[in-house]
Parts: sequence; C-alpha cells; structure tokens
Amino acid sequence: MSTLRTEPATLSHRLDWMSVLTLAALAAVVVLSWWYLVDMATGMEVGMAMGGMMTFHPWTPAYAVAMGLMWSIMMMAMMLPSATPMILLYRRVALHNRLPDIGLGTLLFAAGYVLIWLIFSIAATALQWALEQWAILSPMMRSQSGLFSGMVLVIAGLYQWSPWKKACLAHCRGPAAFVIHHWRSGSSGALHMGVTHGAYCVGCCWALMALLFVGGVMDLLVIAGLAVLVLLEKVLPGGDWLARGAGALAVLVGGWLLLGNLA
Repeated sequence: MSTLRTEPATLSHRLDWMSVLTLAALAAVVVLSWWYLVDMATGMEVGMAMGGMMTFHPWTPAYAVAMGLMWSIMMMAMMLPSATPMILLYRRVALHNRLPDIGLGTLLFAAGYVLIWLIFSIAATALQWALEQWAILSPMMRSQSGLFSGMVLVIAGLYQWSPWKKACLAHCRGPAAFVIHHWRSGSSGALHMGVTHGAYCVGCCWALMALLFVGGVMDLLVIAGLAVLVLLEKVLPGGDWLARGAGALAVLVGGWLLLGNLA
C-alpha cells in the first residue's frame, strides 16, 4: 500500500465541481433505475387490474437476460445511494494527494463496486429460476410458501447478528478507515478498491436482499423499505443496533410463520 496523506483537509465536505458532477451522475443513475422499477411494477399492476392472468414466463435465454438486467438495475437503485459517500471520499482523497487520472480512478472505483453487484444479480437471477421451478415463487415473483418465507426470514434475521455482518457493516460504516487500510494507487488500484468495497457491501446486505423473494421481487414498498434500511444501517450513528433490531424482528416474524406452517 502506497503512502497516503490523510490530513483533516482530506475529509473536507467542500466539493470541487468535478465532485459535484460525480454526485450528479450517481444521482442520475439512481433516478433512472427507480424510474425503470416503477414503470415495470406499474405495468404489472395495470395488467392485473385489467383482469389479466399472471402466468409464468418461459425461461428463454432472452428472458433470463431480461431478468438479470432487472436485478442489476434494482441493485443500482437500492445500493448506489449508500455507496455514494465512499465514492466521493475516494475522489477527495485522490485529489488531496494530487494523483493523476482522478476522474478515471473514480470511474473505475465505481465500476468495481457495480461489477460485484452485477455478479450478485446473476446469482439472484439463477436463484429466481430455481425457485420458480420448485413452485416456491408465484408469477408475481413473491413467495407462495409460508415455510420458505419463514426460513428466509429467520436466516436473514440471524445473519444480522452474526460476526460476518458486523465485520462487513463496519467497513461500510467507516469510509475513511476503508480508504486508509485498503488504499491502492493507480487505475488498477482504484478498480481493486471498488471491487473490495463492493464485496464487503454484498457481505453486509445479501441476506436482506434475499427478503425480496419473500415480500416480492417487484414490490416497490418492499424494495424501498429494504433500500432505506440498508442506507440507515450504514449512515446512522446507531446503525449497527438498527441492523440487529431489524434482525430480531425478522426472526420473530419468521419463527411465527414456521410455527404456523409446521403446526
């Protein structure tokens, strides 16, 4: 790891115009992603309201790609807001240290982060296919099995209390510490840092994302609720306790569902 200057000025909240442009670009991606999700969900609801029968779509290669795209856009809508402070901090530190190609480095850092969530989206798409084959998901892409829902809720809730969640959340909650301990210079270093941060983020949030299969992959309230929870976990002073509180609630609800289906 190369020498990195981390004086208080590094963490100044004063943004240069390129940082403002970076923030605007990230905001545009998030807004467009949410527009896509709202448009898709609204189309499904209108179809149901007009008396249309929701049936399973054949999993052709084209449909699989469409579902992968849907998951990828959904992850951008949900995760980029909480990653924005880290991306902007990378740019400020690079600027403070007068590194070359700051713009390219910032882009590669963000690209590395997005790459990890794209890989996650491919895995989520494959899991969606499997759950449909096992008749666990309905055509509306939500669980129709109380037993499955209960198990996912309990597993997600317990993970919220696990040391793995604690470690990954600590990295996500401490952008300055992440930069200090994981800094790598150069374009390849920026990409590596983005990938590393994305991996910690997936490690922090994968169990929460699994709850989409319970509440509905295209249910806007579920998507928005999980996105807000992820953001608050990372930015609130007591975010780690919020994560545990949400986990305890998930275990209670999941346990109730399991008892009801096993009785």
